[in-house]
Amino acid sequence: MPVETQMSPRFGEFGGRYIPETLVAAHDELEIAYMEAIADPSFHEQLVALHRDYVGRPTPLYLAERLTRECGGARIWLKREDLAHTGAHKINNALGQALLAKRIGKPRIIAETGAGQHGVATATVCAMLDLECVVYMGSEDVKRQSPNVYRMKLLGATVVPVESGS
Repeated sequence: MPVETQMSPRFGEFGGRYIPETLVAAHDELEIAYMEAIADPSFHEQLVALHRDYVGRPTPLYLAERLTRECGGARIWLKREDLAHTGAHKINNALGQALLAKRIGKPRIIAETGAGQHGVATATVCAMLDLECVVYMGSEDVKRQSPNVYRMKLLGATVVPVESGS
């Protein structure tokens, strides 16, 4: 893809993409689809509606009065992302990615997760959008985070324990 059609800026004045050569064609397809989606008011409307009605956004701000008093200065507010569907902010990104994948006809989402919250969010969105979901997770994390693994599987995801890599 010519440099002038790529989104800018790309890693400063030197540009470039730091992905394996085998992923360049898929990256180009994704970039074009993303640019088309963000220019499409109906995509934005769908994403906003799902964030509001499915995820529970916007999540509220909470004045932490005791913490504010203890710190003796500025008022401290907490953004209650724990109140979003699946209990964290991770679903915000997973939802946008899955909608984009669905838009371009991709049948499967793959994700990587550590403690499992991103995997749960991705599995939740995939279940809603009828997409296959495969989540890669370190084998030790699979053992330690069994409740999240259970949730992912309950939502229809395949959880793949990974033995090596970082």
